Order: sequence, then structure tokens, then C-alpha cells
Amino acid sequence: MTPREIIAAAWALTKKEPAVRRWAFTSSFLETLLDLKLLIYQIYFAYEHFWGSGQAGFFDIEILIYKSMPFSFFLSFIIFFIVLVIVEIFMPHLCTGAIIGLAAKSYRKEEVRGGLVLGLYNFFAIFAIHEFLVLASFPTAITVSSLILRYVDGDIKWWAIGILWIIFIMSNVLRFMFSFANQAVVLQRVSVFDALGKSFKIIVSHIGHIMFLMLLLIVITLRVILNAAVVIVIPAIVIAVAFVLAYFLSPVISYTIAGIVGFALTIVSSYFFAYLHAFKHTVWTITYLELSQKKDVDVIL
Repeated sequence: MTPREIIAAAWALTKKEPAVRRWAFTSSFLETLLDLKLLIYQIYFAYEHFWGSGQAGFFDIEILIYKSMPFSFFLSFIIFFIVLVIVEIFMPHLCTGAIIGLAAKSYRKEEVRGGLVLGLYNFFAIFAIHEFLVLASFPTAITVSSLILRYVDGDIKWWAIGILWIIFIMSNVLRFMFSFANQAVVLQRVSVFDALGKSFKIIVSHIGHIMFLMLLLIVITLRVILNAAVVIVIPAIVIAVAFVLAYFLSPVISYTIAGIVGFALTIVSSYFFAYLHAFKHTVWTITYLELSQKKDVDVIL
């Protein structure tokens, strides 16, 4: 198949399979929530560091909630927050396995079922691949930079931040080379290192095909830009709503309404991102299936 045919087939599959979109929505929603948490914390830390007291603590927000809210609300909030963060960290990897497996089944004209089994069976391998490239994530790099800025003294912190962003760039190069690692794990049940090696070999062997395909996937870059914009806009809206309502209502009611508004906006944005998230995984899954049928370039006989 040509890259254009792969793009067309992937988009048609994405629109046709609601099961794939459901898993993609779950993943997009949880990833957006986690990014929002990281951004809100970093906004607070940046404000305190540059315009506030300069002594921002890691649990300042939790302490503020403890002092301004009833204890029952604070306890419920902390328990819910911890559980939600755990789900946000681990659940997207399970969703990735389900999306890839179901997309492959649909492409092969098989019954599209068993997403939970596919996700659970491949969870640890996909999680390991993600953690191997954890510094390729922009929110993670921002968070680590903030920690270095706040807790490392002297000029060495600027060297550390510089090295961190060099690692960030290198990690993104590796992430490109390992683009098919998740597909290899799910579709061929190989080990993590075998999957990384297989992905690297496919990328190198078919670099022209892959690069042309990536040029057609500008929509993925658009998703990243839109996601970044939404992640910035939603906290601003929530903070503005809470600030305005605080003049008329009690803090508990104001923060509750602001939280509901932010939650609703996150759901709406995640619905649209689900299509693009599913489309991205489907494109790479179909490409992997097609390229795996070709003879490796290093095989002569």
C-alpha cells in the first residue's frame, strides 16, 4: 500500500470502529487530565518562584485546600486525587494495547472484540517501552526542569536543565526510531528489546516510505498543537471561573463549580482528540502490518 492508501484506510477504520474510538477517548481523557495537573502545579510554582515568595512547596496546594475547606472535603479530595493519578499514569498504556489490537483485527476483517484482554496482556511491555522513553514527553521535561530549578542551587542547575533538554531531544529521536515497538509487542508478542530492535530495523529499512507517511500525518502535529492549547486554556478558564465566583459564593461552592466546568471542557476536548488518537495508532498499525510482509533489506537469499 502507498502512504496515501494507508492514511485513507486508517481514517475509514477509525470512523467505522466505535470500540477503537472508545479506548482512544479513555486514553486521551486521562492523558489530558494528567497534563492539566502538571501544568496547574507548574503555573503555581512559576508564579511563586518569580513573583511570589520564591519558596513554593511541593504540597502548598494541598495545604491550602486543607486550611480553607472542611476536613471531610479535604480527605475525599486527597483520596480521589491519588487514585485518579494512578489511573492516569497506568490506564493509557492498557488503552494503547487495546487500540492496536482492535485496529489490527478490524483491518484483517476479524471480529473486533477482546480489547480489555489485549490491553492487559500487553500492558507491562508497553509500559516498559514508555518508561524507557519517559523523557521524550514535553510535560515530563517541563516538570523535571521545574524540580531542578527549585531544588538545585548554584549555576549547576542551568547545566542540569541544559543536559535534560538535550536528553529530551535525543529521546524524541529514539521515540521515532521505536515507533513500531508497541505494534511489534501487541501483534507479534515479542519481548520489549526484540520489539525495539524490530522497530529500528523497519524504520531504517523503509525510511523513505516512513518519512513520506509522516509528511501526510501533519494532522498529528496539529493534534499536539491543539492539545497544548487546550491544556493551557482549560486551567485559565477554571481559575477565572473560581476567581469570579469567589466574590459571590463560598469557596467550596466556587471551587466545585469551577471544577465541574473544567471537567466538562476536558471531556469535550477529549472526544475530539479521541479520533486523532485512534487515527494515529491505526496508521502505524496498518503500516506495520504492511511493511512486516516485505522481505528485510538485509536478507539476500
